[in-house]
Amino acid sequence: MTTALQSPPRRSTSRLQDASLLNGPMLLLRSIRGFRRSQSLVWLATVPLALLGLGVFTFSARAEVGLSDLTGAQAASFLADNLWLFVATILVIFMNAGFAMVEAGMCRQKNAVNILAKNLFVFALAVTAYWVIGYSLMYGNSVIDGFLYFKGLFVDPDPSDALACAAGLAGDECVQLVPSVDFLFQAAFAGTAATIVSGLVAERVKFGEFVVFSLVLTAFIYPIAGSWEWNGGWLNSVGEKEFIDFAGSSIVHSVGGWAGLVGAMLLGPRIGKFVDGKAQAMPGHNMAIATLGALILWIGWYGFNPGSELAMDQYVAYVAVTTTLAAAGGAIAATVFSTITSGKPDLTMIINGILAGLVSITAGCGNMTFAGSWLAGAVGGIIVVLAVAALDSAGIDDPVGAFSVHGVCGVWGTVVIGLWGVDGMDPGAAGIGLFNGGGISQLGIQALGAGAYAIWTVVTCWIAWQIIGGFFGGIRVSEAEETQGLDIGEHGMEAYPDFASS
Repeated sequence: MTTALQSPPRRSTSRLQDASLLNGPMLLLRSIRGFRRSQSLVWLATVPLALLGLGVFTFSARAEVGLSDLTGAQAASFLADNLWLFVATILVIFMNAGFAMVEAGMCRQKNAVNILAKNLFVFALAVTAYWVIGYSLMYGNSVIDGFLYFKGLFVDPDPSDALACAAGLAGDECVQLVPSVDFLFQAAFAGTAATIVSGLVAERVKFGEFVVFSLVLTAFIYPIAGSWEWNGGWLNSVGEKEFIDFAGSSIVHSVGGWAGLVGAMLLGPRIGKFVDGKAQAMPGHNMAIATLGALILWIGWYGFNPGSELAMDQYVAYVAVTTTLAAAGGAIAATVFSTITSGKPDLTMIINGILAGLVSITAGCGNMTFAGSWLAGAVGGIIVVLAVAALDSAGIDDPVGAFSVHGVCGVWGTVVIGLWGVDGMDPGAAGIGLFNGGGISQLGIQALGAGAYAIWTVVTCWIAWQIIGGFFGGIRVSEAEETQGLDIGEHGMEAYPDFASS
């Protein structure tokens, strides 16, 4: 701050509180100049504290119902629901470790650091982008009816509505989850969608460009798509029946799969993947890590699917069983089918079969019988084997089978509800599928929803990838860097520095 234009000190001729509208602004400006003195700066520093106090007071005033105002039963129910969702959130977040291990294990040693860095960093990106705007777009108030939502930046942590719901003061449709724990749970889902993309573009995408795309995906593309179903959007009002996606076969998994597929197609295959049009095997460097990652994902899915019940009630265990049976069906079917087609049981297909079964039940885990769940997972296990071969035939390089698992089986898990789904989890629930007396209408709305998510994601992600590539000079690393390995080129380190590279 310069002093060249400063006038000599002089006494004020009038007090600010006595000034008129004409001379008041000048007196105010003169008083502000006085903040040059250290004592005045101390007083100025109290302004943020005063604003913080005002915010705390406002928060307290808004919380008209406290936990102490609830009855014993109400408080127990409130705490159980929020505690369960918090535990489920931790399980979903821990799935990032599973994704990182599966992807790193199934890829080559020279790219392990890059893969681990992407999977670790992408969750930090997702949480930040989802906190700033994604959560608001997904669960805000409608701007364009049923399609676009917005309620402002950041997350409002005020628990008043949740406490009022627990006290029975907010109607039958309310949810007694505090916004903070609900945000964490939803942010973990957003991170999952972004992590799926990492597998499809592995071993050849620039780290920085992937970071930018992940921000766009979790801040805008995924939240808008998710609001169509999970915030009462247009998919809930098309036709005579509602679209069903209980935990995100389409909303999370197929969106991540389609987003990654666009990136993989724009990047092109890895060097050496196709020779004379024929796919070449590029084995992963550590199948033990990949196997452990698959088991971590299976465990994490008990947060993903049962947690989506959003309450600790009698249905949580039911969803856990349908999830388990589908994973078992997928593992068995993929193992048998890959053995028939290739002559020997392929461990990578066992891993992808488990994941395919889990994705195949994610949409219908609350709308399937136990037998129907196992069958849905088994069909998913067969589909994933066929899809991996189909992508190789099409010349698309998917290093870990991410699109086959999340994209193709995400669509299958959505559509299968219209084939043999049931109306809820109660014993004797009526069939809503084509094969169990429900007619074709549910199948139609499920196919419409799966198609809408595919079109939305492909179009928006193609635009995003193209803009990012144009702005940064492409999204693929150089040929020399890819040959050397992204660990050295992108990060300047190796995953196993004490071992010689083969």
